[in-house]
Amino acid sequence: MMTRRAFLPAAGLKITTGCLSCAWALPPPAGLKLGFDTYTLRGFRWKAIALLDYAARMRLDTIQFSSLRDFESLESGHLHHVRNHANRLGISIDGGIGCICPTSSGWRPENRDPTAYLLEGLRVSHALGATCMRVFMGGSAERVGPVPFEKHIEATVKVLRSVGPQARDLNVKIGVENHGDFQAWELRAMVEEAGREFVGVCLDTGNPIPALEDPLVTLETLGPYVVTTHIRDTALYEHPEGIAWQWVALGDGAIDLPRFFRRYRELCPHAGVQLEIITGRSARVLPYLEPEFWSAFPKAKAAELARFVALAKKGKPFMGSMIIAGGQGPPEYEVALREQQRVDLERSLDYASKVLGLGLRRKA
Repeated sequence: MMTRRAFLPAAGLKITTGCLSCAWALPPPAGLKLGFDTYTLRGFRWKAIALLDYAARMRLDTIQFSSLRDFESLESGHLHHVRNHANRLGISIDGGIGCICPTSSGWRPENRDPTAYLLEGLRVSHALGATCMRVFMGGSAERVGPVPFEKHIEATVKVLRSVGPQARDLNVKIGVENHGDFQAWELRAMVEEAGREFVGVCLDTGNPIPALEDPLVTLETLGPYVVTTHIRDTALYEHPEGIAWQWVALGDGAIDLPRFFRRYRELCPHAGVQLEIITGRSARVLPYLEPEFWSAFPKAKAAELARFVALAKKGKPFMGSMIIAGGQGPPEYEVALREQQRVDLERSLDYASKVLGLGLRRKA
């Protein structure tokens, strides 16, 4: 099986629980729940019951079903079966759907009307016993596309507000992910505008990187709004054209995760830690030294950029072996990529429990 080094050569190769207002009344947690987002194991194409059984074998506390495609059926009978199975296993569930912005490049026309799509997600999440549901607006493309970034935000706020009464009635908070589209201060402003009594944040620690943001800045800005998470590590380092980055398993990258989770426990101790480990992708370069690059970030903050550059200066390329996805290959190649997803998740779970002290069952 062919493997590929994941560093870039020096020659320029391109490559919640309830509302925030009453959170003070919650008792201090005994520890942080540990789980994973189901996209991590996408290659296996498992459905909800198999994913729950795997989480139980890994001695996890929680799981995020981030897509409606995780279920064999969206009928209430099947959803209650999934919920009861999770209860028997002692695993809590965070809900999730995809893009909710009709002007975004990530919007799927088959989802019809964005309000109807959100309402379906809220119904499914409530049936599963979830109190939060992850969504996203778009991605990096929304910063430079034909539709101004502010128009995407306006469309997303409108859609979110259209389901406010239902979200409150169902007690399901909508967690908007920083999905490579937002810098943290922009997402915080959008949540406030939409209504923080029913809108919060899905905090992703990998997506701040293409937005030129240190994940610790993201946490410090969005911590009080966090209802669910996507946690992963990133190799980050200087490159002749700017800064190169690549997503890696926990502990293989540049993020100071022990420091991050010391702050996490202070800012959002009631949000479960859902690992979303994405490996198998080539390193990419942020050419921030080129003036035209900044058309995507006209309001970027100099102090936050300085922290990001300082983080990159301390980093280094990932020098381990990694199978890189892309192109056509024999069936064995796809099997190897799938196994890499599992191995890198399990390595990350071990790091999370043994080094970071995360997880309730893994401490028992």
